[in-house]
Amino acid sequence: MKSLITLLLLILIGRFGFAQTDSTSQTTAPTFHKGRFAAVVATEAALYAGTMSYLNFIWYKGVQRVPFEFYADGKGYLQVDKFGHAYGSYLESYIGYRAMRWSGASKKKALVYGGTLGFFLQSPIEIIDGFYEGWGFSWTDMVANAVGSSLVIGQELLFDEQIMKYKFSFRRSPYSKQANGYLGTTFAGQILQDYNAHTYWFSIGLNRIIRSERIPDWLNVAVGYGANGMFGEFENIKRWGNVVIPPTQRYRQFLFSLDIDWTKIKTKNRFLNQVFQSMFMIKLPFPALEINTKNGFRVYGIYY
Repeated sequence: MKSLITLLLLILIGRFGFAQTDSTSQTTAPTFHKGRFAAVVATEAALYAGTMSYLNFIWYKGVQRVPFEFYADGKGYLQVDKFGHAYGSYLESYIGYRAMRWSGASKKKALVYGGTLGFFLQSPIEIIDGFYEGWGFSWTDMVANAVGSSLVIGQELLFDEQIMKYKFSFRRSPYSKQANGYLGTTFAGQILQDYNAHTYWFSIGLNRIIRSERIPDWLNVAVGYGANGMFGEFENIKRWGNVVIPPTQRYRQFLFSLDIDWTKIKTKNRFLNQVFQSMFMIKLPFPALEINTKNGFRVYGIYY
């Protein structure tokens, strides 16, 4: 998942975007700092150049270039991959927006140059895919990237904050042991290759749904999506290397759980506040209810 590779590099600039806490009004005009602004722009440019270099000289190394072609993968991995693209774009745009606000840019400029960052970082990657065999340009990937950035921009315009956080959780799937390396052999490899282990969450404050002063601002409810039983993009492979892959039913998962919005937790410790701000994308393990397309219902004491 190239979008996650880009994200892992870009997230290093998050320390800029989270230097201010949410207690600072987003509507108050900040003081513009040339030094901060230059640091944000330079860091984003350097990371973007590094990502493009990685893709060109390492990721695509040995892959044959072909005339530009399209790739229809909208049904691949039961759309878990599309949730991943939207997630990467959302986080990149969120970090970009917060970093621009930290530099002193106005809300409008921060949304234009930071809120669109996810879409404009990932779009060239999709175009480059079109020139390599086995990849191809995907319109559905582009749409997912646009959705991720739009979630940031739309919420800031409508609510002046991110009332809903888009989060990701990873739990090693039992399928990786049966795949003979096809779904990755290391923890990092499985994060990138095993879509069975991905869950994407939409987390919103409970008191946004049930208005009550007794409900703390940081208590959230979360709706998640994932899929399981996948040993291939569109259909399961039967063998990988010299190992037979057991027949497995592919199915979707819809999950309901509680969560914590770390950005709503305030302390008197500035460093701890910044740590909480940087944890906006982390879904806390909680009990969960699953409704799936295989056998109906399942309850988890703790779902990671």
